Amino acid sequence: MVNAVLEELKKHDAVSVSSVDIVIGDMTQLGDEQLLFAYEIVTRDTVLEGSELNIEHEPINVACKECGYDGPVVMLDAGDFSSHAIPVLSCPECGGRVKVTSGQSCCVRSLEIEEKG
Repeated sequence: MVNAVLEELKKHDAVSVSSVDIVIGDMTQLGDEQLLFAYEIVTRDTVLEGSELNIEHEPINVACKECGYDGPVVMLDAGDFSSHAIPVLSCPECGGRVKVTSGQSCCVRSLEIEEKG
């Protein structure tokens, strides 16, 4: 993702970046702390160094063809050894097969940049 942002910034003659806003789907199981730490490391010595990474979470939603349910999934607690919850990918209403309609994103929403001159 950082490489894609750096490539986009080349098109705009960016001299500095104050913030990067990203959307992370809950199905990715990417934790904020890990993302912030990795971002700090991989942006060193780039125009992104020192910029703020803002993380927006996208909840997991599903649609059921069988009963028409459209909404959030049931989440199971993973227990004492994990900080993650496990999504149940079946219809909360009828138990049928579902299509995931949100929660898989991993994308840049916006950048706040300062351009040359």
